[in-house]
Amino acid sequence: MMSPVPDHCEGDASSVHNSGAGSCGSALGVLYVCATPIGNLEDVSFRLVRVLHEVAVIAAEDTRLTRRLLDRHNIDTPLTSYHQYSQPAKTDSLVTRLRAGESIALVCNAGTPGISDPGVPLVAAAAAAGMAVIPIPGPSAVAAAISASGFSAQQFHFSGFLPKKAKARREALIDHACSSATTVVYESPERITKTICDLREIWGNRRAVLFRELTKIHEEAIRGSLLEISRMLKSRPLRGEMTLVIEGKPIADPPEPVAEADLLRWLKDNGTSSATTRQLATTLAEQTGCSRNAAYQAVVEWRRGG
Repeated sequence: MMSPVPDHCEGDASSVHNSGAGSCGSALGVLYVCATPIGNLEDVSFRLVRVLHEVAVIAAEDTRLTRRLLDRHNIDTPLTSYHQYSQPAKTDSLVTRLRAGESIALVCNAGTPGISDPGVPLVAAAAAAGMAVIPIPGPSAVAAAISASGFSAQQFHFSGFLPKKAKARREALIDHACSSATTVVYESPERITKTICDLREIWGNRRAVLFRELTKIHEEAIRGSLLEISRMLKSRPLRGEMTLVIEGKPIADPPEPVAEADLLRWLKDNGTSSATTRQLATTLAEQTGCSRNAAYQAVVEWRRGG
Protein backbone atom coordinates (compact mmCIF):
# COMPACT_ATOMS: atom_id res chain seq x y z
CA MET A 1 0.00 0.00 0.00
CA MET A 2 1.29 3.44 -0.89
CA SER A 3 1.86 5.88 1.96
CA PRO A 4 -0.65 8.73 2.03
CA VAL A 5 0.59 12.04 0.63
CA PRO A 6 -0.89 15.05 2.44
CA ASP A 7 -3.30 17.24 0.51
CA HIS A 8 -1.99 20.72 -0.26
CA CYS A 9 -3.88 23.91 -0.89
CA GLU A 10 -1.48 24.92 -3.66
CA GLY A 11 1.88 24.03 -5.19
CA ASP A 12 3.26 20.54 -5.61
CA ALA A 13 3.62 17.64 -3.22
CA SER A 14 6.65 19.22 -1.56
CA SER A 15 4.89 22.38 -0.30
CA VAL A 16 5.35 22.63 3.47
CA HIS A 17 5.20 25.26 6.18
CA ASN A 18 8.07 26.17 8.49
CA SER A 19 6.26 24.21 11.17
CA GLY A 20 6.86 21.11 9.09
CA ALA A 21 3.19 20.21 8.80
CA GLY A 22 1.43 19.85 5.47
CA SER A 23 0.19 23.03 3.80
CA CYS A 24 -3.40 22.49 4.83
CA GLY A 25 -2.73 21.48 8.39
CA SER A 26 -2.03 17.79 7.82
CA ALA A 27 -1.63 15.90 11.11
CA LEU A 28 1.50 14.11 9.94
CA GLY A 29 4.81 15.43 8.76
CA VAL A 30 6.57 14.42 5.57
CA LEU A 31 10.03 12.96 5.11
CA TYR A 32 11.78 14.51 2.10
CA VAL A 33 14.69 12.50 0.71
CA CYS A 34 16.80 15.26 -0.80
CA ALA A 35 19.60 14.94 -3.35
CA THR A 36 22.31 17.54 -2.82
CA PRO A 37 25.31 18.60 -4.97
CA ILE A 38 28.09 16.07 -5.51
CA GLY A 39 30.65 18.84 -5.82
CA ASN A 40 29.38 21.97 -7.53
CA LEU A 41 27.14 23.91 -5.16
CA GLU A 42 25.29 25.41 -8.13
CA ASP A 43 23.69 22.02 -8.82
CA VAL A 44 20.67 22.86 -6.68
CA SER A 45 17.05 23.02 -7.80
CA PHE A 46 14.57 25.73 -6.79
CA ARG A 47 12.43 22.99 -5.29
CA LEU A 48 15.25 21.72 -3.08
CA VAL A 49 16.01 25.21 -1.76
CA ARG A 50 12.34 25.77 -0.95
CA VAL A 51 11.99 22.44 0.87
CA LEU A 52 15.15 23.03 2.91
CA HIS A 53 13.80 26.43 3.88
CA GLU A 54 10.40 25.14 4.91
CA VAL A 55 10.96 21.88 6.81
CA ALA A 56 11.25 21.87 10.58
CA VAL A 57 14.66 20.20 10.63
CA ILE A 58 17.31 18.81 8.29
CA ALA A 59 18.77 15.40 9.15
CA ALA A 60 22.32 15.50 7.76
CA GLU A 61 25.12 12.96 7.44
CA ASP A 62 27.67 15.64 8.40
CA THR A 63 26.15 18.86 9.70
CA ARG A 64 29.35 20.82 9.02
CA LEU A 65 29.34 19.99 5.33
CA THR A 66 25.61 20.58 4.98
CA ARG A 67 25.98 23.96 6.72
CA ARG A 68 28.15 25.14 3.80
CA LEU A 69 25.33 24.39 1.38
CA LEU A 70 22.77 26.08 3.60
CA ASP A 71 24.92 29.18 4.04
CA ARG A 72 25.38 29.40 0.26
CA HIS A 73 21.60 29.64 -0.15
CA ASN A 74 20.81 31.63 3.03
CA ILE A 75 18.94 28.76 4.68
CA ASP A 76 18.79 28.83 8.48
CA THR A 77 16.77 25.66 9.13
CA PRO A 78 18.03 23.72 12.18
CA LEU A 79 20.30 20.74 11.55
CA THR A 80 20.50 17.41 13.33
CA SER A 81 23.06 14.68 12.77
CA TYR A 82 21.97 11.43 11.09
CA HIS A 83 24.65 9.09 9.76
CA GLN A 84 25.59 5.42 9.40
CA TYR A 85 26.54 5.18 13.07
CA SER A 86 23.33 6.72 14.38
CA GLN A 87 21.59 4.54 16.93
CA PRO A 88 18.04 3.22 16.39
CA ALA A 89 16.90 5.66 19.07
CA LYS A 90 17.80 8.52 16.72
CA THR A 91 15.66 7.04 13.98
CA ASP A 92 12.80 6.60 16.45
CA SER A 93 13.07 10.22 17.62
CA LEU A 94 12.87 11.53 14.06
CA VAL A 95 9.85 9.34 13.31
CA THR A 96 8.25 10.70 16.49
CA ARG A 97 8.74 14.23 15.17
CA LEU A 98 7.11 13.21 11.89
CA ARG A 99 4.14 11.80 13.79
CA ALA A 100 3.88 15.12 15.63
CA GLY A 101 3.46 16.97 12.33
CA GLU A 102 7.02 18.14 11.70
CA SER A 103 8.42 17.62 8.23
CA ILE A 104 12.04 16.56 7.88
CA ALA A 105 14.57 16.80 5.04
CA LEU A 106 17.06 13.94 4.86
CA VAL A 107 20.39 14.75 3.17
CA CYS A 108 23.79 13.10 2.85
CA ASN A 109 27.15 14.73 2.25
CA ALA A 110 26.82 14.51 -1.53
CA GLY A 111 24.30 13.03 -3.91
CA THR A 112 21.20 11.05 -3.04
CA PRO A 113 20.65 9.49 0.42
CA GLY A 114 20.52 5.71 0.38
CA ILE A 115 22.77 5.31 -2.68
CA SER A 116 25.99 4.22 -0.95
CA ASP A 117 25.11 6.81 1.69
CA PRO A 118 23.19 6.74 4.99
CA GLY A 119 19.45 7.16 5.16
CA VAL A 120 17.84 3.80 4.47
CA PRO A 121 16.84 3.04 8.11
CA LEU A 122 15.02 6.36 8.47
CA VAL A 123 13.24 6.03 5.13
CA ALA A 124 12.19 2.47 5.96
CA ALA A 125 10.99 3.42 9.45
CA ALA A 126 9.04 6.44 8.20
CA ALA A 127 7.35 4.41 5.47
CA ALA A 128 6.52 1.59 7.90
CA ALA A 129 4.95 4.15 10.25
CA GLY A 130 2.66 5.38 7.47
CA MET A 131 4.49 8.64 6.85
CA ALA A 132 4.69 10.16 3.39
CA VAL A 133 8.20 9.79 1.94
CA ILE A 134 8.82 12.14 -0.97
CA PRO A 135 12.02 12.20 -3.04
CA ILE A 136 13.46 15.53 -4.11
CA PRO A 137 15.54 14.31 -7.06
CA GLY A 138 18.81 15.83 -8.11
CA PRO A 139 22.55 15.09 -8.37
CA SER A 140 23.81 11.52 -8.36
CA ALA A 141 27.31 10.39 -9.27
CA VAL A 142 25.89 7.15 -10.68
CA ALA A 143 23.56 8.88 -13.14
CA ALA A 144 26.13 11.55 -14.02
CA ALA A 145 28.84 9.00 -14.77
CA ILE A 146 26.63 6.72 -16.86
CA SER A 147 25.24 9.61 -18.87
CA ALA A 148 28.75 10.79 -19.82
CA SER A 149 30.30 7.34 -20.31
CA GLY A 150 29.04 6.64 -23.81
CA PHE A 151 28.02 3.11 -22.76
CA SER A 152 24.50 1.70 -22.91
CA ALA A 153 22.36 2.51 -19.89
CA GLN A 154 19.39 0.35 -20.86
CA GLN A 155 20.64 -2.01 -18.17
CA PHE A 156 23.24 -1.16 -15.56
CA HIS A 157 24.50 -2.60 -12.31
CA PHE A 158 25.60 -0.35 -9.45
CA SER A 159 28.06 -2.05 -7.11
CA GLY A 160 28.74 0.92 -4.84
CA PHE A 161 32.06 0.50 -3.05
CA LEU A 162 33.55 -2.93 -3.69
CA PRO A 163 34.83 -4.89 -0.66
CA LYS A 164 38.18 -3.74 0.69
CA LYS A 165 39.60 -7.23 1.14
CA ALA A 166 41.02 -8.74 -2.04
CA LYS A 167 39.27 -12.12 -1.73
CA ALA A 168 35.84 -10.63 -1.12
CA ARG A 169 36.36 -8.09 -3.92
CA ARG A 170 37.30 -10.79 -6.42
CA GLU A 171 34.31 -12.91 -5.41
CA ALA A 172 32.00 -9.94 -5.97
CA LEU A 173 33.48 -9.38 -9.42
CA ILE A 174 33.18 -13.07 -10.37
CA ASP A 175 29.45 -12.94 -9.56
CA HIS A 176 28.89 -10.34 -12.31
CA ALA A 177 31.60 -11.35 -14.79
CA CYS A 178 29.12 -12.57 -17.43
CA SER A 179 26.70 -9.65 -17.22
CA SER A 180 26.13 -7.62 -20.38
CA ALA A 181 24.95 -4.67 -18.28
CA THR A 182 27.11 -1.58 -17.77
CA THR A 183 28.62 -1.58 -14.27
CA VAL A 184 29.30 1.42 -12.03
CA VAL A 185 31.51 1.29 -8.95
CA TYR A 186 32.78 3.86 -6.49
CA GLU A 187 36.41 3.60 -5.48
CA SER A 188 39.04 5.42 -3.45
CA PRO A 189 42.40 6.61 -4.83
CA GLU A 190 44.16 4.10 -2.57
CA ARG A 191 42.41 1.06 -4.08
CA ILE A 192 41.55 2.06 -7.64
CA THR A 193 44.68 0.48 -9.18
CA LYS A 194 44.08 -2.87 -7.46
CA THR A 195 40.40 -2.81 -8.41
CA ILE A 196 41.18 -2.17 -12.07
CA CYS A 197 43.76 -4.97 -11.99
CA ASP A 198 41.18 -7.39 -10.58
CA LEU A 199 38.61 -6.27 -13.13
CA ARG A 200 40.98 -6.82 -16.03
CA GLU A 201 41.98 -10.26 -14.77
CA ILE A 202 38.42 -11.46 -14.13
CA TRP A 203 36.36 -9.56 -16.73
CA GLY A 204 38.93 -9.15 -19.46
CA ASN A 205 40.25 -5.94 -20.97
CA ARG A 206 36.92 -4.14 -21.37
CA ARG A 207 36.37 -0.49 -22.20
CA ALA A 208 35.86 1.77 -19.22
CA VAL A 209 35.72 5.39 -18.10
CA LEU A 210 37.20 6.58 -14.82
CA PHE A 211 35.58 9.79 -13.59
CA ARG A 212 37.43 11.82 -11.00
CA GLU A 213 36.07 14.78 -9.01
CA LEU A 214 32.73 14.86 -10.86
CA THR A 215 31.29 18.41 -11.19
CA LYS A 216 34.28 19.92 -9.35
CA ILE A 217 36.97 22.27 -10.66
CA HIS A 218 39.40 19.44 -11.44
CA GLU A 219 36.80 17.13 -12.98
CA GLU A 220 38.33 14.56 -15.31
CA ALA A 221 37.27 11.56 -17.40
CA ILE A 222 39.94 9.00 -18.27
CA ARG A 223 38.76 6.79 -21.16
CA GLY A 224 40.19 3.63 -22.64
CA SER A 225 40.52 -0.07 -21.99
CA LEU A 226 41.11 -1.21 -18.42
CA LEU A 227 44.75 -1.85 -19.33
CA GLU A 228 45.17 1.62 -20.85
CA ILE A 229 43.59 3.29 -17.83
CA SER A 230 45.79 1.26 -15.49
CA ARG A 231 48.92 2.40 -17.35
CA MET A 232 47.82 6.04 -17.27
CA LEU A 233 47.29 5.92 -13.51
CA LYS A 234 50.84 4.69 -12.87
CA SER A 235 52.37 7.96 -14.03
CA ARG A 236 50.24 10.37 -12.01
CA PRO A 237 49.15 11.11 -8.46
CA LEU A 238 45.69 9.87 -7.54
CA ARG A 239 43.41 12.21 -5.63
CA GLY A 240 39.71 12.80 -5.24
CA GLU A 241 36.57 10.69 -5.33
CA MET A 242 36.37 8.26 -8.24
CA THR A 243 33.53 6.66 -10.17
CA LEU A 244 34.41 3.85 -12.56
CA VAL A 245 32.05 2.83 -15.37
CA ILE A 246 32.79 -0.48 -17.12
CA GLU A 247 31.15 -1.62 -20.33
CA GLY A 248 29.17 -4.83 -20.09
CA LYS A 249 30.34 -8.13 -21.54
CA PRO A 250 29.78 -8.08 -25.32
CA ILE A 251 26.90 -10.24 -26.45
CA ALA A 252 28.25 -12.91 -28.77
CA ASP A 253 26.94 -12.87 -32.32
CA PRO A 254 24.53 -15.73 -33.06
CA PRO A 255 26.18 -18.62 -34.91
CA GLU A 256 25.97 -18.65 -38.66
CA PRO A 257 23.24 -21.03 -39.85
CA VAL A 258 24.55 -24.38 -41.04
CA ALA A 259 23.22 -25.60 -44.37
CA GLU A 260 20.96 -28.63 -44.15
CA ALA A 261 23.09 -30.40 -46.75
CA ASP A 262 26.12 -30.07 -44.47
CA LEU A 263 24.15 -31.50 -41.56
CA LEU A 264 22.98 -34.45 -43.63
CA ARG A 265 26.55 -35.03 -44.81
CA TRP A 266 27.75 -35.13 -41.21
CA LEU A 267 25.00 -37.59 -40.33
CA LYS A 268 25.86 -39.78 -43.31
CA ASP A 269 29.47 -40.00 -42.11
CA ASN A 270 28.89 -40.15 -38.37
CA GLY A 271 25.26 -41.07 -37.72
CA THR A 272 24.35 -44.28 -35.93
CA SER A 273 21.04 -46.07 -35.65
CA SER A 274 21.80 -47.10 -32.07
CA ALA A 275 21.37 -43.55 -30.76
CA THR A 276 17.95 -42.01 -30.23
CA THR A 277 16.88 -39.08 -32.38
CA ARG A 278 17.30 -36.71 -29.45
CA GLN A 279 20.76 -38.03 -28.57
CA LEU A 280 21.94 -37.79 -32.15
CA ALA A 281 20.52 -34.28 -32.51
CA THR A 282 22.36 -33.17 -29.38
CA THR A 283 25.66 -34.53 -30.72
CA LEU A 284 25.05 -32.96 -34.14
CA ALA A 285 24.38 -29.54 -32.60
CA GLU A 286 27.52 -29.75 -30.47
CA GLN A 287 29.73 -30.81 -33.36
CA THR A 288 28.47 -28.39 -36.02
CA GLY A 289 27.33 -25.40 -33.96
CA CYS A 290 23.82 -25.44 -35.44
CA SER A 291 20.72 -24.88 -33.35
CA ARG A 292 19.20 -27.86 -31.56
CA ASN A 293 15.99 -27.42 -33.52
CA ALA A 294 17.84 -27.53 -36.86
CA ALA A 295 19.78 -30.57 -35.67
CA TYR A 296 16.61 -32.40 -34.66
CA GLN A 297 14.93 -31.69 -38.01
CA ALA A 298 18.07 -32.88 -39.86
CA VAL A 299 18.15 -36.15 -37.92
CA VAL A 300 14.47 -36.77 -38.67
CA GLU A 301 15.10 -36.10 -42.37
CA TRP A 302 18.20 -38.34 -42.39
CA ARG A 303 16.30 -41.21 -40.82
CA ARG A 304 13.62 -40.85 -43.47
CA GLY A 305 16.35 -41.45 -46.02
CA GLY A 306 16.77 -37.78 -46.99
